[in-house]
Amino acid sequence: MIEGPKVEILEKIKKTRSKDEDIVRVVEKMKKVKVKELQGDEWQIEGDLVLKEEKVYVPKNKELRAEIIWWHHDVPAAGHGGR
Repeated sequence: MIEGPKVEILEKIKKTRSKDEDIVRVVEKMKKVKVKELQGDEWQIEGDLVLKEEKVYVPKNKELRAEIIWWHHDVPAAGHGGR
């Protein structure tokens, strides 16, 4: 189960995807042809998230991408402690 900051990040990903022209175009195309996969399995819709090559697609948003990197790199649990 996903909890805490990860839930916040997923919500931010969902909210910012409408501002990413590439992902908007892909999602619209998928909805138009009523599929959950596009271009083989390169693009997929899983719940409210869009996957590219089986990974959650993070919209082109500098602040969001920086926050995700911070959570996976600088927090003490990751072993780096901001160094």
